[in-house]
Amino acid sequence: MTQKTVITCAVTGSAPTTDKNPGVPVTPEQIATSAIEAWRAGASVVHVHVRDPETGAPSMAYELYEEVTERLRASESDILINLTTGPGARLMPGVDDPMQFQDGTTVKTPLERVAHIEKLKPDICSLDVATMNFNQHVFLNTPDHLAIMAQRIKAAGVKPELEVFDTGQIVLAEKLIKDGHIEGPAYFQLCLGISYGATATPEAMMHMRDRLPAGSAWSAFGISRQQFPMAAQAVLLGGNLRVGMEDNIYLGPGEMAPSNAALVERAARIVHDLGGAVASPAEAREILGV
Repeated sequence: MTQKTVITCAVTGSAPTTDKNPGVPVTPEQIATSAIEAWRAGASVVHVHVRDPETGAPSMAYELYEEVTERLRASESDILINLTTGPGARLMPGVDDPMQFQDGTTVKTPLERVAHIEKLKPDICSLDVATMNFNQHVFLNTPDHLAIMAQRIKAAGVKPELEVFDTGQIVLAEKLIKDGHIEGPAYFQLCLGISYGATATPEAMMHMRDRLPAGSAWSAFGISRQQFPMAAQAVLLGGNLRVGMEDNIYLGPGEMAPSNAALVERAARIVHDLGGAVASPAEAREILGV
């Protein structure tokens, strides 16, 4: 392991709630504060979703992304900002009439999903190269939508983090690169353990890693109880890793994580215990090609 390991912290996501763990950040101030604490603990990238400050529900409100971004840029940290483009892809067809969508459908246009990226120009933004069943809804990211989003992200000068949940999605990502929508070498995030994608196992991670385009930077994560085993596996396979409350709210069996920083601290300890070193934000820029 000659390369240092980049730790990404996914601070809140859209699923975990304060009812399950009171440490989950909700307001822009809480999200930014949690991100800075994660930076102090060793994270060099923060992956950001936003939520309605009143209800805690997932949100796509531009002003919330703007406040988090401004707070981070005004802080002492030099952490790389990674804003999500995942919201706006949830489709729930009706059972009796599939053309009548159920409550919970949030499908938006490609331009709506990247509007905050074009305005705020973060260092990185996620791009989910996946249409798949996701619990009880469809996570909808069609090739033509992805091409439009990728083109706008490229024009904004932002590095896309290509989130893939199975090997077929790597093939689609390769086509987006070949067609010129994404510049290579690309940066991939291997997402493991999410229903109904690739399992959080060493075999699945190795299989996906081996199918990435040559020269790609990559990171990986597992959700829930597989967060730390997959973090260790990513280090052993020469990749980078992601932890955070978006993916897991426990520090250990039956032990709630008090903060994102606590999850990052444990991940950094895993890196060191395996003989590696944690990358600084400046080093992360070079490793990920930002």
